[in-house]
Amino acid sequence: MSDTSDASASEVPVPVDPRLLEILVCPLTKGRLEYDRARNELVSRSAGRAYPIRDGIPIMLPEEARLLDET
Repeated sequence: MSDTSDASASEVPVPVDPRLLEILVCPLTKGRLEYDRARNELVSRSAGRAYPIRDGIPIMLPEEARLLDET
């Protein structure tokens, strides 16, 4: 169960180390990721998914990713 009061705290973007962004790839396609600062997520256009970044840590699990067709 998730506490909604904690959700707003995890929404505050924490900077991601640029060196980490250079080495991360999509776990599904092994392709390049784009950093979407506005949504605080890593986008894999080839997989059609966006991986969330929580507390500065990219969550690279396909089941946690947002489908790009979703809003």
